[in-house]
Amino acid sequence: MTIAKGTFEVKLSPQDADDKSAAPMVGRMLIDKHFHGDLEAVSKGQMLTAGTAVKGSAAYVAIEHVSGILGGRAGSFTLQHCGSMHQGASQLTINVVPDSGSGQLLGLVGKMSIEIADSKHSYSFEYSLTEAT
Repeated sequence: MTIAKGTFEVKLSPQDADDKSAAPMVGRMLIDKHFHGDLEAVSKGQMLTAGTAVKGSAAYVAIEHVSGILGGRAGSFTLQHCGSMHQGASQLTINVVPDSGSGQLLGLVGKMSIEIADSKHSYSFEYSLTEAT
């Protein structure tokens, strides 16, 4: 496995609920990211969120399509996010969607972690390129 590291900026744009009768703690956002470092790319995606009445407890799922250059290879791939927070303790899984790699990233597998410190976002992306079938 290879580890790519860097920073990213993200813009989240809240969207109106398709179903006006949906619970007020359920939301949808558009994702627009710019990655820097070992991954030079842009991504677009969508996020669904669920809040609760308990401070520090919530969850989200998201899909984002990433296009750019990873380790000198041009292509695209899709990431799947699944995150939750239980009274401030967070858990996050971000995986490459199987068989979503294209171009020179065909056969990409991996997982990403993110860190937010002082309002700055960074990533660590553990990945490999396998033989596509």
